[in-house]
Amino acid sequence: MRAVIAAAGMGTRFFPIGRTVTKAMLPVLDRPVIAYAVADCVAAGAREIAIVTAPGEAGRQIRHYFSHDAELEAYCTARGWQDKYSSVADLHRQADFTFIEQPRDERYGTAVPAILAAEFIGDEDVFLVSGDDLLLRPDGGFDLADLAAARTGAGTPGAIAAAIVPGAQAGRFGILNPRTGPGGAQVLDTLLEKPKDYEPASAFINISRVLLPAEAIRYFEKLLPAANGEYQATDAIVAFARDHELLIHPASGQYHDCGSPVGLLAAGLAAARVQGLSIPGVTE
Repeated sequence: MRAVIAAAGMGTRFFPIGRTVTKAMLPVLDRPVIAYAVADCVAAGAREIAIVTAPGEAGRQIRHYFSHDAELEAYCTARGWQDKYSSVADLHRQADFTFIEQPRDERYGTAVPAILAAEFIGDEDVFLVSGDDLLLRPDGGFDLADLAAARTGAGTPGAIAAAIVPGAQAGRFGILNPRTGPGGAQVLDTLLEKPKDYEPASAFINISRVLLPAEAIRYFEKLLPAANGEYQATDAIVAFARDHELLIHPASGQYHDCGSPVGLLAAGLAAARVQGLSIPGVTE
């Protein structure tokens, strides 16, 4: 099983700091947000991971973080700081990383990373994951591993993770509209983009985590741009779901959109609580 993590966004909502530090490398406590996505992929069995980055300095930051630095390791070892470096070194032992640059050209959108990674994916099943979303699990579990197990249990070709929100909040999200598939499983029927009037009491929202067979990538490669000019991953996923059963699996973790300063701050506070850290001056 392989994984493709999208991390090529320009992060303009984080400007001015986003001009210098790519948003996937902004910290949630002591780790960049993308490191949580990598840990989720590794726990689910992905040992080959492609990270699609922006060109230039933004991509260099990500490549440096996920590449072995023998000089820094030797420096830490000589000073008895092995524990400090081990949290980074573990990444290199657990997975092989491929870095793919996404050019800044006329083609943009959430589907582009999968298209660029088609050769990397080859004939393998693949997780497609956003590098700036976070699922926090107080129980120490991993939602991508649960997603893979749920797909196996349901016997479907693919599965998509969903968070559950009150229906009154549905207008803020892309909604995964289900239908009942063979065996009673909830599978994807359609996707409603930020519906204005949503009557059900709760909604499945898209959280940019999906497990697909290799054949699904051809749906991405055949995409035409949407009305807004973007190549949207959800369009390819919905097209795949018209021809195949795509299980909707509710995530157990607490979902955080770290693509905005407020979302990143909320994720940091939540992560501190999960780890049992006290936060001076912050009350519940």
